Amino acid sequence: MSQNFCVIAPWGRMILFLLLAVCGASNGMSQVASPMIVQDDRGGYVGQRAIEIATLNAQQTMVELRGRICYSSCTMYLGANRLCISPATTFGFHGPSQNGRTLPTAQFDHWSNVMAAHYNEPLRDWFMREGRYRISGYFKISGGQLIEMGYRPCQERS
Repeated sequence: MSQNFCVIAPWGRMILFLLLAVCGASNGMSQVASPMIVQDDRGGYVGQRAIEIATLNAQQTMVELRGRICYSSCTMYLGANRLCISPATTFGFHGPSQNGRTLPTAQFDHWSNVMAAHYNEPLRDWFMREGRYRISGYFKISGGQLIEMGYRPCQERS
């Protein structure tokens, strides 16, 4: 999946986070929202996904990663504060690129860190050491393997 990026200055991220937190609290968003169920997501733009996850976290939304696949920037949902994953879902990891082309080093490092910030250890360490260097294709990891790394499994639906 090729990636296009949205660059937000560090002070812009702080302002965005504060606005989301204040607006969420003032609009009665402190109550728990219904879960967001993510299924068969092939990814998208890293910057947009980071903003979406910050919003979900500010609203305390439960995120359930289910379905067959969660590839590319979809894996950033692993940074949701309230999260469960299906052991049957396959997660596909690769490094940041722009339309399948390698980024200049500074951009590559920046976007790799944005992605990695959404992963728990030891996944973060693996991604920065190895996973981010694959630009085409995916390193595939099962939901079951991620659960063994400390992610919470979803309850089976009836």
